[in-house]
Amino acid sequence: MALPKAELHLHIEGTLEPDLAFELAGRNGVSLPYGSVEELAAQYRFYDLQSFLDLYYATMDVLRTGDDFAELTRRYLARASEQGVRHVELFFDPQAHVARGVRIEEVVDGIGAALDEAERDLGITSGMILCFLRDEPVESADRILSAGLTRTDRVIGVGLDSAEVGYPPALFEAVYRRAREAGLHVVAHAGEEGPAGYVREALDLLGAERIDHGIRSIEDPELVARLAHERIALTVCPLSNLRLRAVPDLADHPLHRLDEAGVAVTINSDDPSYFGGYIGDNFVAVRDALGLSADQASRFARNAIEASFAPEKRKAELLQELEAWRG
Repeated sequence: MALPKAELHLHIEGTLEPDLAFELAGRNGVSLPYGSVEELAAQYRFYDLQSFLDLYYATMDVLRTGDDFAELTRRYLARASEQGVRHVELFFDPQAHVARGVRIEEVVDGIGAALDEAERDLGITSGMILCFLRDEPVESADRILSAGLTRTDRVIGVGLDSAEVGYPPALFEAVYRRAREAGLHVVAHAGEEGPAGYVREALDLLGAERIDHGIRSIEDPELVARLAHERIALTVCPLSNLRLRAVPDLADHPLHRLDEAGVAVTINSDDPSYFGGYIGDNFVAVRDALGLSADQASRFARNAIEASFAPEKRKAELLQELEAWRG
């Protein structure tokens, strides 16, 4: 039995495997600048966040219809189920799609249809988190929030992603205030390439309930103590941090040091098709590079369940599954 997991840091566009990219390109008449699946896969090597984002946005162009988003999500969920995911709160980037002429309803309804199938057929519960692209104008984020607020039947929260350096959380304070006032949960990417100070801003100015990545918090002992005291979960993505050179080697990753300091660390996959592995693969990579006992793995899984925005009844069910796994 796989360790029951909640995945809290997963960009659905980042699950676009090369074979599906070519399949959708053919379906939608989109020309990719690569001659084969293998040639595209060979591009999945990055030297920093921006080099990844350039390819990420280019391949995203094959996503045109609700059926495309449904198929993308369906394939992620099948893999996630095999690796023990029982609940997922996935990110999506509507600004990147609306800018290409795709209606936000196509995105939300396509993803949502696949999530409904997964709950029925795989027992995976879920939520959708609308992310703002921090390197786009704040006015664009405000407009996409207005669109998202018409779909609170699906959207449970907002997040902040894309290029971090030079785009501090403070820029989005007013947008986040609107989201909170509308009753949405709020999370934010901070402290991956950006400094620990961005984590503080996300907490103090945005009211972030979780921090996505947050690994550079380790550079600020007072911040680490605060995260531990306030039980602010970090949604850490080890293979992503390695591929984007946020850490030089997994053996240098601060995950265990944060855990030992009492921070509610969780393990997630981020953009798994680009970074070499889904959530279970990240657990295995941590085990191989840093060591990972059954107690540690169970603690990380428990942290994710407790930090999720699932209803309390669902959390209790997931925690019961976790206890069964521990035997």
